[in-house]
Amino acid sequence: MTFSHKLMLSAAVVAIFGATMVADSTAQAQTAEFKTKQAGDFLIRGRVIGVVPQEDSSTGDIATGEAKVDNDYVPEVDFSYFLTDNIALELIAATTKHDVKWQNPDVDLGSVNLLPPTLTLQYHFMADQRFSPYVGAGLNYTMFYNEKSGAANSIKYDDGFGYAFQAGFDYAISGPWSLNVDVKKLFLNTDVTADLGGASPAKVDVDLDPWVFGVGVGYRF
Repeated sequence: MTFSHKLMLSAAVVAIFGATMVADSTAQAQTAEFKTKQAGDFLIRGRVIGVVPQEDSSTGDIATGEAKVDNDYVPEVDFSYFLTDNIALELIAATTKHDVKWQNPDVDLGSVNLLPPTLTLQYHFMADQRFSPYVGAGLNYTMFYNEKSGAANSIKYDDGFGYAFQAGFDYAISGPWSLNVDVKKLFLNTDVTADLGGASPAKVDVDLDPWVFGVGVGYRF
């Protein structure tokens, strides 16, 4: 399956799930009281996210081929603090595991876990309404751990900073509870050093640049 097909499938799953949750709750929510977004609020969300890398690699040590990184689907927790009714800081915490391959020639490079804590500054539109979309931008620091080298003798990934953009919406259900749909674009880069049995280790510059699609629920204090 090509990346574009994976991306469209992931987007469709998130959109359908989000729409179904909103539709199922609309009838009860129309008459229920809800808490508007306000300065000083602390928001905790739990999401299910799909992480879809948009990898691109370059190296002068391997004549042909490219790196391929698979998708992962995991739970995620995020925390937001509202500086004003419309402006909030959000910190996300999740860890994912990805299988890594080199294609043409085909080499199994094992797997690696990623921990990319991401802090974004958001602007929330229509903070006093049930449906409140938002946009955001920020920074992340990606840590790679639990590397499995596969067919390579050894493999190492360099940690590093990146940046992020996001868009999403909250839909108030009742009281402090809300539904959430969120899409992020992370820009992640790592230098990979793999011992493939040659005279010297191969060094590869890899841009992961994943899309992160999320659906979940939130509670505001």
